[in-house]
Amino acid sequence: MKRIESTQNSLVKHWKKLVTTRKERDKSGEFLVEGFHLVEEALKKEGTVLHLIVRDDIEFGVTWDADAEPVPMIEVTKAVADEISETEHSQGIYAHCRQPAPAEEDFSGWKKLLFVDAVQDPGNVGTMIRTADAAGMDAVILGKGSADPYNPKTVRSAQGSHFHIPVIKGELSEWVDRAKQSGLLVIGTGLQNAVDHSEIGPQEAFALIVGNEGSGVSEELLEKTDQTVKIPMYGKAESLNVAVATGILLYTYNAK
Repeated sequence: MKRIESTQNSLVKHWKKLVTTRKERDKSGEFLVEGFHLVEEALKKEGTVLHLIVRDDIEFGVTWDADAEPVPMIEVTKAVADEISETEHSQGIYAHCRQPAPAEEDFSGWKKLLFVDAVQDPGNVGTMIRTADAAGMDAVILGKGSADPYNPKTVRSAQGSHFHIPVIKGELSEWVDRAKQSGLLVIGTGLQNAVDHSEIGPQEAFALIVGNEGSGVSEELLEKTDQTVKIPMYGKAESLNVAVATGILLYTYNAK
């Protein structure tokens, strides 16, 4: 097993940049996950983990599938672990991962999509990815202005769903056109010319668009939708958190 003791090691510097900068994550197509649960989920997706990083005082037993190629394991000191940790109370285990990338041929089989328009909070984006995974959606498409799906806070909020469901950064206007051409009902969220969300029943094929925490879905996208819906407020709150609203709507429209 390889061991790294210096925080000045080039690989440690790369891991640190993956934690702290979106530029490094975008350039390399890689990211870092931290903690036992996320590492275990990453290891289940073969070909994703480039390095398994374990602090030298941690015991982590890995049983490899017979057909799976073992992942290089690197032991690090507490100083190195602290350098790459993003949490206050680290569990001392990390996985250096490739960002999953679906193939173009996969797109044609997708019938249930979540489009996220400029949602800026990493926690909200991560929760929506996790909710889409739980609701049986085929993919999540993040438009311009949305939080980085591989931001450590996003990854932590998604709780491993990055390894279960495709998450793509794309131009939502083009994705809406693609969805309509494929026969999906495109549902927007907003207040103008909107119907109660319960007026639309479960769908075999649909795309739901949810928007920015303050301004909602852009007018450009709403003009392309087949229907705009809203969730009624029965109490005194002005609105729901976007991730909570997304969960309600996904479970309303998913025919499963």
